[in-house]
Amino acid sequence: MNPAPLVALVGNPNAGKSALFNALTGARQKVGNYPGVTVERHSGRMVLPDGRPVELIDLPGTYSLDPSSPDEQVTRDVLFGKQAGERLPDAIVTVVDASNLDNHLRFTLQLIALGLPIVVALNMVDLAERDGLKLDPERLERELGVPVVPTVAVRRRGLDALKDRIADLARTAGKAQPNPAIQHDMIVLQRRARQIASAVTVSETAARRWTHRLDAIALHPVSGPILLLGLLFIMFQAVFAWSEAPIGWIEAGMAWLGGAVGDALPEGLLRSMLVDGVIGGVGAVIVFLPQILILFAFILVLEATGYMVRAAFLMDRLMAGVGLSGRAFIPLLSSFACAVPGIMATRTISDEKDRLTTILIAPMMTCSARLPVYTIIIGALIPDRAIGPGVGLQGVVLFALYILGIAGAFVAALVLRRTVTKGATSGFMMEMPKYQLPRLRDIGLGLWQRAEIFLKRAGTIILVTTIVLWALLSFPKPPEGSNISPVDYSVAGRIGNALETVVAPIGFNRDMALALIPAMAAREVAVAAIGTVYAIDNPDDAAGEASIRDNLQAHWSLPSALAFLMWFVFAPQCISTIAVTRRETNGWKWPAFMLGYLFAIAYISAGLTYWTAVALGLG
Repeated sequence: MNPAPLVALVGNPNAGKSALFNALTGARQKVGNYPGVTVERHSGRMVLPDGRPVELIDLPGTYSLDPSSPDEQVTRDVLFGKQAGERLPDAIVTVVDASNLDNHLRFTLQLIALGLPIVVALNMVDLAERDGLKLDPERLERELGVPVVPTVAVRRRGLDALKDRIADLARTAGKAQPNPAIQHDMIVLQRRARQIASAVTVSETAARRWTHRLDAIALHPVSGPILLLGLLFIMFQAVFAWSEAPIGWIEAGMAWLGGAVGDALPEGLLRSMLVDGVIGGVGAVIVFLPQILILFAFILVLEATGYMVRAAFLMDRLMAGVGLSGRAFIPLLSSFACAVPGIMATRTISDEKDRLTTILIAPMMTCSARLPVYTIIIGALIPDRAIGPGVGLQGVVLFALYILGIAGAFVAALVLRRTVTKGATSGFMMEMPKYQLPRLRDIGLGLWQRAEIFLKRAGTIILVTTIVLWALLSFPKPPEGSNISPVDYSVAGRIGNALETVVAPIGFNRDMALALIPAMAAREVAVAAIGTVYAIDNPDDAAGEASIRDNLQAHWSLPSALAFLMWFVFAPQCISTIAVTRRETNGWKWPAFMLGYLFAIAYISAGLTYWTAVALGLG
């Protein structure tokens, strides 16, 4: 006796698939695990209108036939007849959410390409109509070339019509085989899905129409990347242009505070520690708070409007080209704020090789801690001149540093995925949220939290590191009447002079060498270290960024400054990042590897930058 035809129920998560399965099978269900994996197997018996039995299996929800989790792997294996203990389905019922048709049709188009008998259950049409969306099922059937049945699973609407369609498919049981050679370009599928969704839409609300119009630009393979780069370019221009006034206010406040403390205290160690160490060091970092807040304001607005997910979708294809999982986008995006939460966010990546690659390149994303280092050097040594209407050279250089970090990370990923983390690349699907106006309260709260984090960091790690550095720079003191620099005579100065022999070939001087060591605690400390060095070497200077800027212009050449910037693009200058990498990889092997390859890239890149700049006669 031949077994009952096997029909697979498939679809994206949240399409109402389980509700439809329950409505079709009732109490005739069995639950177990697939052999060899801890993924539940839901099966049930359904009786067709002519009395024939059909076995229905509810497969795990998935976005694509390119699996990125054990659940999705099971779905693919069942549909290809490769799952142990499961025979090849005779037909497929794919469930799509009528209110989110363009996203759900991506997977449906993949399933249709398999070549198996298939029927589309256009589910939750009542919710779509409630939201002002009316679809034409007959037109959808013509566009897809397969049967389409409108359903409301929770109210048992459309079930009889769906059973009739399944009965038609059951008559061809065992006559079709899936096509194992199908290739899926997600960008092409998404474009086709949107075209079909637009063609079958009879009426919709103005908000949905605007969403589709905006997505036609934001997700277009040409205009989409141009828009993304344009937004990033404007963001980095604003970091310099909009922050000039508030930075000036903070500089004036720190200069006043340094002068007031200096006047109130007699000359001695306490005055030197407060003026040269605390105010000269920590104050040199605090002045960059406006630039950090402007950067995060842009990021928060892009997230709140729904654009950030579109940016992730655009980046997915590029990331797949270098062997990265699309799921790596969110951890890497988080790393622009700080690599620590970015590395922790890799826990959502199920493939271990994908996850390890993402961890190893996360420190190359330009975190907010680098911003003070970039802006103080760019502000001091890159001319503040316009190179076009509303386009400043300083903003262009800052934009270029961010792009270099991203490009370097992608090249590193490409090499790593072909060597130490070799493995297959998994796909990535995502739901597109609606566009909406950001709430000012939410943006304000996000900026307040970011400012609090930055100021706490300035008042703890940076403060302690600066005081320790001040002590190392202040002792021992040179003999009275000596011409030796107080910094050169100090413990820190001698360490810096020794380290200078290592970094001198790439254009670094003593002050740069000194800044590298405390910056391992936090990258921003490099600015505090430079400020403290010059405050002790030049005690008559007022505390603040203007003083540091003057000293940079006096002591640094442009080739050396460019090399120093390049060093910070790639160097893993952050103990917290190293510690969290050790925790997430359960050992010191991968943190040591990460330190080694990133410092090597930083040294080589800085050297090439310096030698090229000198050869071009830049300084």
